[in-house]
Amino acid sequence: MKHIIFFLFALLTGPFSWAQNSLPIPAALTGSNFNLTLQHDSVVFYPGYQTNTMGVNGALLGPTLIFQQGDYVNINVTNQLIDTTTMHWHGMHVPAGYDGGPHSKIYPNTTWSPSFTIMDRASTMWYHPHLMHKTNEHVQMGIAGFIIIKDSLEAALMIPRTYGVDDIPLVFQTKSIDVNRQIDVNMNNSALDTMLLTNGVIGATLNAPSQVMRFRLLNGASERSFNIGLSNNANFQVIGSDGGLLAAPISMSRLLISNGERYEILVDLSSNQGDTIQIMNYGSTISGSVYGTASISGMGGATIPNYSSNPLNGANFPLLTMHVTSSTANPVTSIPTALVPTNVLNVADANHNRTMAMAPAVMGPQGSINGPFRINNATFNMSVINEVVPLNNTEIWTLTNQSAIAHPFHIHDVQFNVIEVNGVAPPLHQQGWKDVILVPAHQGSVKFITKFEDFADPIIPYMYHCHILTHEDGGMMGQFTVVDNSSGLDDIHYDNFSIYPNPAEDFVQIALKGNGPEPISITNALGQVVIQGSITAQTSRVNLSQLSPGMYIIRIGAVSEPLIVQ
Repeated sequence: MKHIIFFLFALLTGPFSWAQNSLPIPAALTGSNFNLTLQHDSVVFYPGYQTNTMGVNGALLGPTLIFQQGDYVNINVTNQLIDTTTMHWHGMHVPAGYDGGPHSKIYPNTTWSPSFTIMDRASTMWYHPHLMHKTNEHVQMGIAGFIIIKDSLEAALMIPRTYGVDDIPLVFQTKSIDVNRQIDVNMNNSALDTMLLTNGVIGATLNAPSQVMRFRLLNGASERSFNIGLSNNANFQVIGSDGGLLAAPISMSRLLISNGERYEILVDLSSNQGDTIQIMNYGSTISGSVYGTASISGMGGATIPNYSSNPLNGANFPLLTMHVTSSTANPVTSIPTALVPTNVLNVADANHNRTMAMAPAVMGPQGSINGPFRINNATFNMSVINEVVPLNNTEIWTLTNQSAIAHPFHIHDVQFNVIEVNGVAPPLHQQGWKDVILVPAHQGSVKFITKFEDFADPIIPYMYHCHILTHEDGGMMGQFTVVDNSSGLDDIHYDNFSIYPNPAEDFVQIALKGNGPEPISITNALGQVVIQGSITAQTSRVNLSQLSPGMYIIRIGAVSEPLIVQ
């Protein structure tokens, strides 16, 4: 019965059954200066219908930015949308002010121009908007693009790297479409994501040469995970994850990719000339509680609205159809047995532990599956710094999931090494560098180690959040600052008083250089007074142990200064 329903759906909407479109290869931009223009446009997904879209330098999606490790780049992002937006360089290690989170707003008809040095390893990353309450809409409408980073270690390997020939970027997305064939960005209808796109087209096809092919896979969907496999059930080799290449290829026949994750794979087509092989989503074998499985239920049998009526859920369907042709002039025909040193972090070097507990904002049957969801019992607030991290800390973060749906957790600024998933070592393909990890549902847990180095900014934060974009926009996000305790915010010294230490933990010391009393108040980022009183002694200690980590303003007399509590 499911196959019949699926066939009827395909006839009615044409997501992939009859449509055949040549796979677009995004234009590649190289050099040190990059210009990106965000714009409104439209495309024809269905004959006779113009579907409104947004794109970067074009109607839908954007060019691939190719960076070289060590280069200094300048990027001009011009916003020609009617909306304010931002642009986040997902996975990249850049200063907080250039990370493109929700604080770095690009207003209509303005240009944002970040500049930074490329510090990351050879890897596949991406860029997309990150404005609070608008991320899902802007990504769904089409604003996203690949970033490819190159380095000398990758260049020394005998692997495919001719962009668009044997080195192919593939972004998988699904969208909800209304009766007028317009993209429906209403989050209440997000479970009706029945239009499947690969690189922005329905029914993508590729004439692939009969040699080793490199595919850079990106899950750019708002909610859906994909379970990658080949239609002939041959194994492929995973050579890289979010933050770079692995130590050696990992042979796999199925690869689950959650939202925001990237993997690089090698597919050996050397003996397949004349064959048609598809890169598939095997939704029938996606485990329960992962978006894309056949059914998800919460406490008391609660379900996601419209989920059961979406024929993509639990289904097997093609993401790319490859017609294997003759090889190129200089094909790669073998796969190396070793890749690059990964230099993972040593757990013994960790000097701090943090826990991130993901849970429904309202407990109960519907909340457990539909949210909204929170992290550490907090809904995202632009004015609240949830965590303060000292520069050069090596930390272990433990993620727990108290909901009925798996959440892909993403952290900005850093790459991490997964230590364990549900108490056991991660699979081999997850033992490299990552910035997104799927946290299993129903008390599932993930533990990772990371180091916060190079960039400190006591004011501008980085984000951590669920990368299911509807969850993120619903408030499942927090923010942290990285502070340099050796320089950072200095202790505060004036002619008539001093304040130290800054940053502070359980207390701050105030030394008056004259006679008191002096009025004192401390306000949080919302402007709320959290401590108030007066100081009479020449040396006083103010207890801060009841304050949450974050940025505060301390006022003594007529003088106000920023104070970090960590």
